[in-house]
Amino acid sequence: MAAETAADRPDRSGSAGTYRRRFIQQMGTRGGMALVALWLLALALAARQAAAVLRQPSDKRLVDLLAWIGDNGVLRAHESLYDGATPFTGTPFAGLALKPLTRAAEQGLGVAWTIGTLLLVAAVGVLAARALPGPVSRRTSLFAVPVALSLLVVSVPVRNTFHLGQTSILPVLLVLLGWLVLRERGQADKQTGGALIGLAAALQPSVLLFVPLLWLTGRRPAALAAGGTFALCTLGTWVAMPDDSFTYWVHHVAGVGLGDAADATANQSLHGALLRAGLRGPGEIALLLALVAAVAWLALRRAVRYARDGQPLLAAAIVGSAAVAVSPTAWQHQQLWVLLAVAGRVGRRSGDRLMWPVFVVLAMSLNGDALVPKVSVLTVFGDNAVLLAALLAACVMPFLSRTSRYWDRPEPSGALSRPNLMLELLLIRVGYFAYSWVRGHAPDGRQLAEGHGDQILGLEAFLRIDIEHGLNQFAVRTQWVRDFSDFYYTTFHFLVPIALLGWLYIRRPGEYRKFRTALSFATLLALIGFWLYPLAPPRLMPGLGYVDTAHGPQNFDDPDFGKLTELSNQYAAMPSLHVGWSLWCAVVVFMLTRKTWLRALAALYPTLTTFVVMATANHYLLDAAGGVLVITAGFLIQRRLQGRVPELRIGGAAADRTDEADKMDKMGEADKAGRRDGAVRGASGAASDPSPSDPPDSGDRRAPVRRG
Repeated sequence: MAAETAADRPDRSGSAGTYRRRFIQQMGTRGGMALVALWLLALALAARQAAAVLRQPSDKRLVDLLAWIGDNGVLRAHESLYDGATPFTGTPFAGLALKPLTRAAEQGLGVAWTIGTLLLVAAVGVLAARALPGPVSRRTSLFAVPVALSLLVVSVPVRNTFHLGQTSILPVLLVLLGWLVLRERGQADKQTGGALIGLAAALQPSVLLFVPLLWLTGRRPAALAAGGTFALCTLGTWVAMPDDSFTYWVHHVAGVGLGDAADATANQSLHGALLRAGLRGPGEIALLLALVAAVAWLALRRAVRYARDGQPLLAAAIVGSAAVAVSPTAWQHQQLWVLLAVAGRVGRRSGDRLMWPVFVVLAMSLNGDALVPKVSVLTVFGDNAVLLAALLAACVMPFLSRTSRYWDRPEPSGALSRPNLMLELLLIRVGYFAYSWVRGHAPDGRQLAEGHGDQILGLEAFLRIDIEHGLNQFAVRTQWVRDFSDFYYTTFHFLVPIALLGWLYIRRPGEYRKFRTALSFATLLALIGFWLYPLAPPRLMPGLGYVDTAHGPQNFDDPDFGKLTELSNQYAAMPSLHVGWSLWCAVVVFMLTRKTWLRALAALYPTLTTFVVMATANHYLLDAAGGVLVITAGFLIQRRLQGRVPELRIGGAAADRTDEADKMDKMGEADKAGRRDGAVRGASGAASDPSPSDPPDSGDRRAPVRRG
């Protein structure tokens, strides 16, 4: 790999003065405005998280901490830490360290603890951002800190730590200080770094896995210091609190059984997953020990390799993820290590680079239900999403080496290339989860929604387009129309768009990107409409004679209208996405084919959908017009973002063009790689006697031009 140039070396500096100078240099540019926006976002998220804790009543904030240090808490009483209604869940050393805080419990400890936790999170974010493997560009070094802070604050481990008042951020910070900051300094500093890791292990025993990492990477004095510090803290606490130490280390086996049940979904360790799978007894213990040994061995091997490759942050994330997996219990506030695995680069194509960080960020920020559909076969993946991410980071993911040719020059993914399938499926699932969440949480006041319904009916009567009641009564009187409309309404809405998206992805990847983007923006605009204009559909307007053909008459005396409103917000009617999505399908077919019969079916689809949504009393005619409007806006936004859409060739010509473009991209990249390799060989062969004719090093575009 080409050596780091003088233009890059200042970007590796972690000093506040260097960062401030580069920040000032960016001001006034478009990048500077984006940087300011990122910092404002990070600060707003941090302030919101702190406010979410502090605005709670004093008896509902920091629930674990206040339960331990309150008047009857185990840290204040002179009894065992692990008895009572709310037993302590940390190590005896952590309990011994927290006991002095009981005196400050009545003196605003909640505010001080929240602000202190926020500062610890900020320190972790700064350390992680400054430890990114180089060379990194100046812009990356500037943007990394606010992005890291934002991701940390919105993650479930940090939110859980704020809510409970746990100490899990401190061990992560101590390990990062000892592993990252003091790793390249003198012998005394290395031993100090080892002592910090040992102190972290005394608070969170699973990070003892960093001791063999220190030893295997040649930092044996630091490894001895870490092990000695852990032993000193643990044995000292055993002398001071023998009964509690025996209870924690022997009776509960490093905390198993303290707090919630070990098979709870919040416990994302291998032990918790095996218990949730129904395994119990000696068989589960034997299988657990075998898995723990395999995961620890694989993770340490990989971490040593990446540490020697100049990626210490990734090495720490690998070992930390393994610690989450092998720990007897790994509750939500202890899972922050997995989020650090976003530092690893995966994939040869530029279009594949986002798959891993997006998956990790979503797994660490959302519940498992948001990542996988609620299907019995897939439930196991949702219940163990964090554990899956931890195991992938520790044992499976082929992170790139800094010496790889794809490290900073991935193969380009052109506009005609096929997007990453896993990333597309993940984003579609999360997008649908957001769609369902907004529909379910949009304003649903009955009086407001019915008032908007009266407005729509009045406007349609004025325009003489109020045809919904006549169509609904026709469907009620004609049984086959009613049955067909009910089947059509519940089936085609999702089936046709999904099938068309799948066909586009396989046969027309370039067109898939454009049409998917237009559909996404149209759906986003529809969600805004649901939120701003809650509207009662015709079937929920009392006294007007509309009949819900699918569910029968509604009981308007019941404020919840029976079981129907338990499914979703029934007042999300404007605009009609049934009509909007069907129109999107028609536009796609019209743009991709000239076959008359296909275009006829495409034109019939939104027309028939419009009839069905009114015949079933689910939408007004103006709702259908709203669906047309959002789809039109979605296509306009897509064209604005991606430029003028090129003319689409009909039949197989577009597919041939895609294949030809892929071939040209590969040929171009091969030619560039050949020139780059030749330049590197030439530079290495003539390093002692450079010639004026030697080309500049292609590994750094900012390298100064050599003068003869």
